[in-house]
Amino acid sequence: MKFNHAITMSRFSFPARFTPDESDGGFVVTFQDLPEAITQGDSIEQALAEAADCLEEAIAARIDDQLDIPNPSPPAGGDYLVPVPIQTALKAALYLAMCEAGITSLQLAHTLNTDEQEVKRILDPDHGTKLPTLERALAALVDTRRLERTAIPRSTSCLKPPCPNL
Repeated sequence: MKFNHAITMSRFSFPARFTPDESDGGFVVTFQDLPEAITQGDSIEQALAEAADCLEEAIAARIDDQLDIPNPSPPAGGDYLVPVPIQTALKAALYLAMCEAGITSLQLAHTLNTDEQEVKRILDPDHGTKLPTLERALAALVDTRRLERTAIPRSTSCLKPPCPNL
């Protein structure tokens, strides 16, 4: 099964507000959906580059801390739409799919015929994971018949607000 990367990219593209910094010059960048994500740049170009890095770090931190990743709000006038890199977007999509399905990393490992440590590496934002590996993990979550045959019982909770199942 091929995964639709365009849908994933739109799900993980967040509107950024660029506010001129009156005291120091340049721009302060904020994301209304991720209040912890704040950065700045001396020019629009630098602020955009910093915004992309900041957004990637905010999404990665939410995965690491097992927190929810909100849906992006529609961009308001003057906002810039900032995407995260495809690998981070796919890891976030996998993380959220596991939370929503109540699937643990151990269950996914059994489904993928691998060990739990490998699934934890796949989810680790700091670990480079090959695109086919991410696609295979996402496809396994879509194939609910395979998950239902897994001998390990499914979790009954998803988000606590964090996702404790991983």
